Amino acid sequence: MPVSNSIIEQNPLYVQMPVGQEVIFVVSNQDAVSNQTKVKFCAEVHISVQNQPNPSVSDDIIGTFKTTPNNAGVGIFDFRSIVENYVKADNMAQTYSSYKGTQTLNPTVTHPLHLIDKYSMNQNAIKFMVIVFYVEFLGADDGVNAVDPNIVTRAAGTDAISNLFTLFNGYLKYTDSLTMGTGLTANNFGYDLTDLQPTSGATGSFLSNAPLTQYANEDDYGTLAFLVKTGSGNFVNGYIDEINIQCYNAAGTPIGALITVDRTLANGAYNYWSANTFIDLIYFGCFPANLQNWSTIFQTQLATGNLDHYSVRGSNSAGGDVTQRYVINVNCPDGRDYESIRLCWLNQWGVWDYYTFTKKSIKTLSTKGTTYTQLQGTWNNSVYNVDSYKGGKKSFRVNTTEKIKMNTGFLAEEENVMFEELMNSPEVYQLQGYQTDATNASLNQYVTPVRVASTSFITKTIANDRLIQYTFEVEKTKTLRTQAV
Repeated sequence: MPVSNSIIEQNPLYVQMPVGQEVIFVVSNQDAVSNQTKVKFCAEVHISVQNQPNPSVSDDIIGTFKTTPNNAGVGIFDFRSIVENYVKADNMAQTYSSYKGTQTLNPTVTHPLHLIDKYSMNQNAIKFMVIVFYVEFLGADDGVNAVDPNIVTRAAGTDAISNLFTLFNGYLKYTDSLTMGTGLTANNFGYDLTDLQPTSGATGSFLSNAPLTQYANEDDYGTLAFLVKTGSGNFVNGYIDEINIQCYNAAGTPIGALITVDRTLANGAYNYWSANTFIDLIYFGCFPANLQNWSTIFQTQLATGNLDHYSVRGSNSAGGDVTQRYVINVNCPDGRDYESIRLCWLNQWGVWDYYTFTKKSIKTLSTKGTTYTQLQGTWNNSVYNVDSYKGGKKSFRVNTTEKIKMNTGFLAEEENVMFEELMNSPEVYQLQGYQTDATNASLNQYVTPVRVASTSFITKTIANDRLIQYTFEVEKTKTLRTQAV
């Protein structure tokens, strides 16, 4: 007896979503549940890196998952634990980006993402998903030939294909408000990403919870990331076609020409229209060292000593602002000559935030060695020699771990969220600043993995604490090994 198509009763409200939320689908097929035996709802998950997966072929299938009908006769799936395994952080720049004018050509010429000149596309942070739902039951006709009635088989003609979903490497906090659908989508829920998308009202945000005003040394590297739509039509109400940077002196007067960086393949990121529409994620190197890599306008203003701060803003092709105005203040040298420590970490939205600790820092080296007891003198020669350097307890190998305790300056309350994410981040790195590279340098000295060793974070407020200042301790995760004796 043939059965009707399956129906997707519930799915995520928005087709762009962080993987760190419940990815709920509810599927029904009343004909199968009421009239067949050993019914199972099946989900064939297709995930692709670059474009819309084709549900008609098996190229992008990452797995088929099954569930039995519940008491209401429907199958409920939560794909969060599955799809979050297919996105991860971008650490390396992608092909067509560049570093100091040298183009990235994976895998032969590679550059850390944080050092990029202009733009870089993502490789790991975004994936695209389509799910094909169907039912199987005892003795189903698979559409090719009648199968053994004693075998549970896929039922032909029961497919239901989901929308195309864009998944990115973010997560939701319990304080992030979910939105419910209306009308035919009343059962659907999801997180509204409007605030993280470019808008014609210039209220859109880059993918960061950091404040709009940030601070950096003149040799600090770093990126901002944003979502972008390819294909016909606009992405929400705006579209980032270029990043505009304006330098200012201490009086707030613009100095130097406006720096406009078009989002083109020559600058490290595509800008094309096609029949296939999908959302992607782009990085832009916007901190002082990134701009020093290539911009003569920025280099000139920095050299004059008049540069106090500069603004960063996304615009569409008509020059209209589609993001909020970000301001990066260039730190003045500290008279106490404290060593600056710059950290970067994976934030809530799966990209990178940065902070430079410019106040007192303390480095601690702790060693753990392997020892043995050495015989005194020589025992394998024709005569015994008394060698004073031999004998006693020796170190076979010494492994050293470095810890750094660092302090912030006085902060504003809006920076609290950023530091909470630093404490919770699974990936934290220390970045080195702008420097002259040797010919054919591997650039291995710029990014060092660290682990946050601080175990607690007490959120401070002006009302409670008047002045807000934090201390963090990090541990370098790579052990400094010495010679083995």
